[in-house]
Amino acid sequence: MQTNLKNSSNDVVAYMRELGMRARKASREMARANSGQKNAALTAIAKALLASRVNLLAANAQDMEAGRKNGLDAALLDRLELNDERIDGMAEGLRQVAALPDLIGEIEDMKYQPNGLQIGKMRVPLGVIGIIYESRPNVTADAAALCLKSGNAAILRGGSEAFHSNQAIATCVRQGLADAGLPAEAVQVIEVTDRAAVGELITMSEFVDVIVPRGGKGLIERITNEARVPVIKHLHGVCHVYIDDKADFDKAVAVAVNAKTQRYGTCNTMETLLVAADIAAKILPVLAEQYAAKGVELRGCEKTCAIIDAAIPATDADWDEEYLAPILSIRVVDDMDAAIEHIHAHSSGHTEAIMTEDIGRARRFISEVDSSSVMINASTRFADGFEYGLGAEIGISTDKIHARGPVGLEGLTSQKYIVIGDGHIRG
Repeated sequence: MQTNLKNSSNDVVAYMRELGMRARKASREMARANSGQKNAALTAIAKALLASRVNLLAANAQDMEAGRKNGLDAALLDRLELNDERIDGMAEGLRQVAALPDLIGEIEDMKYQPNGLQIGKMRVPLGVIGIIYESRPNVTADAAALCLKSGNAAILRGGSEAFHSNQAIATCVRQGLADAGLPAEAVQVIEVTDRAAVGELITMSEFVDVIVPRGGKGLIERITNEARVPVIKHLHGVCHVYIDDKADFDKAVAVAVNAKTQRYGTCNTMETLLVAADIAAKILPVLAEQYAAKGVELRGCEKTCAIIDAAIPATDADWDEEYLAPILSIRVVDDMDAAIEHIHAHSSGHTEAIMTEDIGRARRFISEVDSSSVMINASTRFADGFEYGLGAEIGISTDKIHARGPVGLEGLTSQKYIVIGDGHIRG
């Protein structure tokens, strides 16, 4: 849907409500779509992306040029950039989602009641999903794929810095939907950059069933505070690895290095390392050497600084910081009880890991640590929908209701009860 909006709030409100009405209508058609139609649409979108490579790169070049002029830093420009490899990746992601089992219509737990009724649960779409994201234009394709496969309609609002890229991808999505005979309004990418569009999207409860924000803490806080539509989100990722005194030394070093340095700017990167006092003097110098080789700045508690000369004293704020950078906080703790207490006080509820060969301690850790992912002898960097076998993910949720952890297809669905009788009446 093309639009020419004037710069007035009334125009934006009217435009967003029109999108909402179209999405609601499309969501009913998508709920009826069969697996073949949805998979055909995903495959057609993938083909359209590859066929439109020149247009996609040209649109992205506009965004990149504007980003440089507006002073975007190197990290943001990297997230914004499309290249041949990333376009191929978007197309492959669509094909992978097409290959996933279709959950919609599955009926489970069907049981006979004593009165002869059969009662079970059917997997159904959520309806209309609003997704708000920043920088990375590939999210447009990923979000469209997951929403379509799960039988939902989507309203997508990318960042203004990726406007031309997102609109070019949206053209491919519309083409793929048309080729498969599905409504173009099943995926709508907002065509205005006015911030008022976001404010309207997150309050249109009559048209939108859930909001998924993907971006910085400021964006997610704003949406969480202002939304009148349920939100699936996590604010930030303050992830911990605890090295127990019963840990395997080599495994612990490998995991602690990987969890921090494999990639710095992700929400599942370790930000705080907790080390049992009995092993600290042995393992911290080895870790410090490897972190130094990778340019990681270390901030430590008093005991850490006494062991690692290069460490600088950590402040109280460091224990709550999501650095998204080559900076790591380290605290030496007396035992696992102290580690769990620290995690309870400072974790964002995203991902925590324990390194130990003691099965009893491992079981206690996964039972008592209340985060969306809890790991034994594995890097926090595995907290990812693809790594969990979910295919692509729409994001990570640290909420406790509906979806928690990586949100894949199942997280974009709900269940309703199915009751089958034969003229049953209640006496």
